[in-house]
Amino acid sequence: MSKTASTPSLDELRRYAIARSLFKPISLPGAIRKLGFVQADPMRAPARAQDLILRHRVKDYRAGDLERRYTHLAIEEDCFVNYGFLPRQHLALLHPRTAKRAWDAKTRAQAEQLLAVVRERGPTHPRQLLEEFSHHGRMPGYWGGELNVSTQLLDGLHYRSQLRVKRRDAGTRVYEAVRHPEPDDSAAARQARAEALLDMVVALYAPLPAASLGYLTSLLGYGAPQLRAEARAAFKQAKARYAHAQVEGQTWFWPADENPRSKRHRLDQQLRMLAPFDPVVWDRRRFQLLWGWEYKFEAYTPAPKRKMGHYALPLLWGEEMLGWANLRLEKNGRLRHELGFVNGRPKGAAFKLALEEELARVSSFLGLGERG
Repeated sequence: MSKTASTPSLDELRRYAIARSLFKPISLPGAIRKLGFVQADPMRAPARAQDLILRHRVKDYRAGDLERRYTHLAIEEDCFVNYGFLPRQHLALLHPRTAKRAWDAKTRAQAEQLLAVVRERGPTHPRQLLEEFSHHGRMPGYWGGELNVSTQLLDGLHYRSQLRVKRRDAGTRVYEAVRHPEPDDSAAARQARAEALLDMVVALYAPLPAASLGYLTSLLGYGAPQLRAEARAAFKQAKARYAHAQVEGQTWFWPADENPRSKRHRLDQQLRMLAPFDPVVWDRRRFQLLWGWEYKFEAYTPAPKRKMGHYALPLLWGEEMLGWANLRLEKNGRLRHELGFVNGRPKGAAFKLALEEELARVSSFLGLGERG
């Protein structure tokens, strides 16, 4: 087909963005395959991002199902444009990974000691190594505080293709050694891998304005730093590879076999509280283009400076992004909610009923007997 589609309107792009991502709930492995990547985040507000993303797309999903079922699914925790979960079949596009920054001799020697122990023992919890390698000391963590050097080295070995996450015990990664097959290193094969990764990006986040596609291309340097040059080359050929159109001054891209103007992109009137990293809202540039207001993730903003709250969940009703919700699970097991609106709270019984139904779904997802 021609890579240049008939021009959709911004309204059609908005409906297409919602409908293609918020598909009818299916099985957990099916949803992960369909999405291609589920971003993870350790913060619970009131559940982790990966669970909040999957609850809209997996039938009867409960918070923690992904972690509980991980070992029985053909998926991996790994790095893509961010850290998260992806089908195991995609690992060959990312590994062996060459980190942008090489370890110095001391760090490399420490890492090799740890790796030898994990290879000998099999699946290993970091706690099993803390006393044995306490001489490694401590170092600053990514988000403040300190972490054991051994814990950081395990993370580095995972990133450098030496370990994989076997499972999680109470949220902590348990690692085992892994050997990834050596890839075809020819120029054509490297380019093909980079193009396949960019296809995954477009499939997950389409429709994408050109600037957002360029930004996501740069983020592929996290998951596949060894393919940075090839990813940039693939981005330069985006107009030849993807359907695209100029809409209200922006060039938008989407998969070549999809049509944003299709009548099948129908939306229901279910109210949805979306995770800050949900594919529908992840791209803040696209968010503002489609809905006309700026959504911010303020978990790391000092409380007095927050406008939306600690972990604001965008409120999607039909095709309208009404505002945001903050949810809090109290010690008595009741779910509390606070709402904010861009243009005022909708009046009438329809929104009240939609809100009650969504809060009931969240309560069921969290395994609560009742909510407040």
